[in-house]
Order: sequence, then C-alpha cells, then structure tokens
Amino acid sequence: MVTVGMHYDVLPGREERFEGAVRDIVAQLQSAAGHTWTRLYRDVERPGSYLIYSEWADREAFMEFIRSPAFAGVTRWGREEILAGPPRHHILTAE
Repeated sequence: MVTVGMHYDVLPGREERFEGAVRDIVAQLQSAAGHTWTRLYRDVERPGSYLIYSEWADREAFMEFIRSPAFAGVTRWGREEILAGPPRHHILTAE
C-alpha cells in the first residue's frame, strides 16, 4: 500500500473550478488499477491551499497514474489556468 499527498495552491477565485476538476478526476479514478480511495482537503487557515490524499495498492500503480496522458492533460491545464505555483507530491508511506 502507498499513501500519497499532493499539495496544490490555487489562484484566488479559481477554487471552485479546481474542486470541480478534482471531483471529476476522483470519479475517473474509481476504475483505475491499483487505486483504493482519494480525498480532497482544503486548508481552513490558508484559502486556496489544498491536499489531495490518496491510497494506492502499490507505488507502481500510482506512478502509472501520474505518467498517464489524462494526468498530463490535467497538469498542463492546472499550470496554465488554476495553480499559483508548482504542485508538491509526497509519498507518505510505502509498502
């Protein structure tokens, strides 16, 4: 099992778009090989700061996801239109 934290800072006024996009991605992940669950958390002390916290069967399943064309497309869209800075991804626990 691998638990991953993906930290994002969103441009002011773009929070709803970001949250909607994450909901869409989470819905698609339900059928992804190795994906167990994903949750989106918002920092109540720092508006626009988010954590996407997910669990995967193993590190390779997560790596397949982040190498996918779908993830690349969302990453490009986020960088161009939504994010205030680069995302920070951390593998919190590993098998």
